[in-house]
Amino acid sequence: MKSILYLSTLLLFGSTSALLPIIDGGKSMPKLYDGWFNDQISKQASTSISKAISSGIRNMEVQFPPVPNVDEVKFGTPLNQKFGTQLVARDLNAKGGYKPGSKVSRNLLAYSNIYWAKKLAGSAAGGFGKPVGVLTAEAVDFDEVRNLGGLSRTGKIFQDEARKGGRNGESIVCINPGGEETWARLVSAHGQPNCPFLILNNSYSTSYDLGNQKGFEEVYYLKRISKGWVYRAFPGPWEAYLEKPDGTVELLQSYNKKPKLREVSELVRDTSFKRYAVFNDRWMGGRL
Repeated sequence: MKSILYLSTLLLFGSTSALLPIIDGGKSMPKLYDGWFNDQISKQASTSISKAISSGIRNMEVQFPPVPNVDEVKFGTPLNQKFGTQLVARDLNAKGGYKPGSKVSRNLLAYSNIYWAKKLAGSAAGGFGKPVGVLTAEAVDFDEVRNLGGLSRTGKIFQDEARKGGRNGESIVCINPGGEETWARLVSAHGQPNCPFLILNNSYSTSYDLGNQKGFEEVYYLKRISKGWVYRAFPGPWEAYLEKPDGTVELLQSYNKKPKLREVSELVRDTSFKRYAVFNDRWMGGRL
């Protein structure tokens, strides 16, 4: 009888441990490039957002590559085409689908960010049934999108219509708004008192460093650097990863506080060169 109980306990806890990555996406950076296709990124980001809101944080930054191969998005890669076809166009029920000349194929980054906003809407709401608006500065025709899921309204940042459309208790997902110097004005223009305001996938930094310097908590952060990645999921540490020639990654160092971009870049780049010299290249290794 004891052996049966022991076996049942082992199976229960073993199954629970196995299910944790399925539930929250796991603790380490998402797998390249499965994380874009199997909901690992959205689960990790959603978990981080929920934990931040529970901790009283309202102004947040979420940053990760909207498509698997951002640098190559203009001329396309098989991974980006697969992502646009199987996930973005299908999930948004885009009128023109993903095909040559369609709006989604010509503006894949912009529509991918709407896809991610839809994925994160449930956690950004901060509670069941609360409204979540999505605002963007990108070239998105919202008439093209026939399935917004949990997103209650759409708009363009700093436009009067978007300002007037705000609702009490509404959370905002603000896509690629530009320089962080404008973020406080965005919150003032579009945010609601004590409601989450999430900056999603800003495409450039005016501080030329990791994250931002305006007090928006980097609750989920995944950034490609030379030969590797920087990763952080709230409330965890910042981490520097080396991307190896076989496409796997290795954790090199953790930081309790946000490090400087220069610091992690030098660590990852120098480690790569010492181990692999010039033979750790995504193009040469066919890792696109």
